[in-house]
Amino acid sequence: MTPVLYETHMHTPLCRHAVGMPVEYAGVAARRGLRGIIVTCHAPMPDGYSAPMRMKPGEFPAYVKMVEEAATLCKGQTEVLLGLESDYYPGVEPWLKSLHQQAHFHYILGSVHPHVPAYLKRFFTGDPFEYQKTYFEHLALAAETGLYDSLAHPDLVKNMDPEAWELSTIMPHIARSLDRIAATGVAMELNTSGMNKAIAEMNPGPEILQEIQKRGIPVVIGADAHEPGRVADGYEKALKHLSTSGFQTISCFRDRTRREVRIADALKSLS
Repeated sequence: MTPVLYETHMHTPLCRHAVGMPVEYAGVAARRGLRGIIVTCHAPMPDGYSAPMRMKPGEFPAYVKMVEEAATLCKGQTEVLLGLESDYYPGVEPWLKSLHQQAHFHYILGSVHPHVPAYLKRFFTGDPFEYQKTYFEHLALAAETGLYDSLAHPDLVKNMDPEAWELSTIMPHIARSLDRIAATGVAMELNTSGMNKAIAEMNPGPEILQEIQKRGIPVVIGADAHEPGRVADGYEKALKHLSTSGFQTISCFRDRTRREVRIADALKSLS
């Protein structure tokens, strides 16, 4: 069957915590039955925000060139598309609006990274529950900016302090956030790398995924690959999980336009 899926969340050495070049990720994608990859390395941010975990502003042209060269090398075999994972926090919108206009992106993935020291310093007040509430408020705000196509690993905060994660307590706040996200039309990601985190389940967990489905929010799957061997990791399990949660399709992006793929077709296409 013709490949239909992409690795939609993957990184490069420019983020300083990933290994492997895009052509290597593309090779794994081809072997696993994917149509291609969307490279979504961590965007440069202003004022040195989270600098040890992302490319510097001056490295952005090199990032674009790296992806373009990989696309040329893989032409006719595997698609290599330019994307970006852009952090969100209130006040960063003008920087990101300008950055997102500096290249032809196919997919912009929005992230709130609660474990990043710069984010912690700004928003953690010592109360884990209040921090969780802030996280989900920022997810909703991110969607409402119109800057993003999808929101990455949308319950990542649960891994900050697993003992403080009480889903029944935080769920009303999550539900309000999801209502706002649904109103924007922005998609959300099912991130398979959650299986390797402190709370070993995909992000988001099954209960939140059910709430996403109830609201008709589109879902994209991504492995958050920081090395080539993790391309499409857990995709089959993720697709089956989505199906049992009531989803019939998943979303993919090209030219920042969302397209639907039947889950049944996606499963058949994987190697």
